[in-house]
Amino acid sequence: MKKLKLTYQTMILYVLTFLVIVIGDQVTKIIVDHTLSLGGSYSIIDNFFYFTYTHNTGAAWGMLAGKINLFVIVWIVAAIGIVYYFIKSEPYQKLTRFGLVLVFGGSIGNLIDRMAFGYVRDFIDFIIFGYNFPIFNVADMAITIGMALVILEICIEEYKAWKLSKSQ
Repeated sequence: MKKLKLTYQTMILYVLTFLVIVIGDQVTKIIVDHTLSLGGSYSIIDNFFYFTYTHNTGAAWGMLAGKINLFVIVWIVAAIGIVYYFIKSEPYQKLTRFGLVLVFGGSIGNLIDRMAFGYVRDFIDFIIFGYNFPIFNVADMAITIGMALVILEICIEEYKAWKLSKSQ
């Protein structure tokens, strides 16, 4: 197995990021769980941003509701893939590595909920141009931002390769 080539500072950054995501996710869910009743809503910005407490037994948009065993299996496969891809990544792929840490932390946050309760606690609720966007949580944000960083770095690398091929 190749050496990861992580500096001490980078390792600390990754560990702290992971902990902030997992602990922050769980703390915000506990706060919402203790301050809002299920289905209750609190307006932050009228007609735009609310805290609305829901339980999601499925994946995004409630797909595959109640299939907790499937989610655990998918999580195990995804976790192996995330760790493998992180190990295979190069030190210069900073966005990819940071993105994978965010995805892993977010997936742990939601896995904790699934294992402890059989559902994920969601509460961040936006209405955008009249569309009530699916309610989500801090872990979901970390997963989304992390994947966006990985995709961004892939696009940047592909663009650089394309630009180099055009110059030759």
